Amino acid sequence: MRPADDHERALHRQAEEARQRAYVPYSDFPVGAALESEEGAVVTAGNVENASYGLTICAERSAVVRAVAEGHRRFRAVAVAGVAASVPPCGACRQVLAEFALPGMTITFPEDGVLVTYTVEEILPASFRL
Repeated sequence: MRPADDHERALHRQAEEARQRAYVPYSDFPVGAALESEEGAVVTAGNVENASYGLTICAERSAVVRAVAEGHRRFRAVAVAGVAASVPPCGACRQVLAEFALPGMTITFPEDGVLVTYTVEEILPASFRL
């Protein structure tokens, strides 16, 4: 873990913009994600809630689904923005990100009010692989 650099901060600003488009009528906890592909394209998305809570999809997974639908398969960075002082990706999002991550993919999010960056290997050291 280390402080976010300028590029990661810029990606985080895009995640903050995506957070404004989240659909959160039940929790009022909007989250945005900005996902950078191997080619340098940035795909953004917000979390999308459902009255059947288990069907809710987090911002990170929304961004992955959107990016894959647009033809991207490998990612080098993601930034996550929420309204709380700490917004780390949940376990499911960590696993989905690991599935598509390039080695050393960075994951940037606020932790105790400070913008920090981890690698995918740090945040999920034993991801499931087939």
